[in-house]
Amino acid sequence: MTPGDLKQELMRINNEVNQEMFGTGLRWQRVDLLDDRILLMARNPRVKALSVFDSGGGFTARLMDLALVEEYKKRLRKALEDRLGCRVRSLLKDYDPAEELAFTLVVLHGTLEDLLRGSEQPRSAG
Repeated sequence: MTPGDLKQELMRINNEVNQEMFGTGLRWQRVDLLDDRILLMARNPRVKALSVFDSGGGFTARLMDLALVEEYKKRLRKALEDRLGCRVRSLLKDYDPAEELAFTLVVLHGTLEDLLRGSEQPRSAG
């Protein structure tokens, strides 16, 4: 697999998880690769129902955003590990509702070079 192929697959996976959870695709994405890290940047529309809670300090909306981010992280981690055969060490995500920008940092066990060569081993079950 080439770095370009990997980026395309990462964008497909990220978009599919977004569609699965929110029923809509991403408007724009970018993927940066470095050593053992993947940075996914995406513009995606705000969940319309959450905008009802944005006024008045936005505490309720923020709690709902956090719950959605946590579920997204679980689903993205599983999709990455299942489809790419990699092991994810850490997955961090945040979403800026005002700009509709999401940033996801994936830190792998091993390096991207290992993944590209196919020497990453799938996470063991259990």
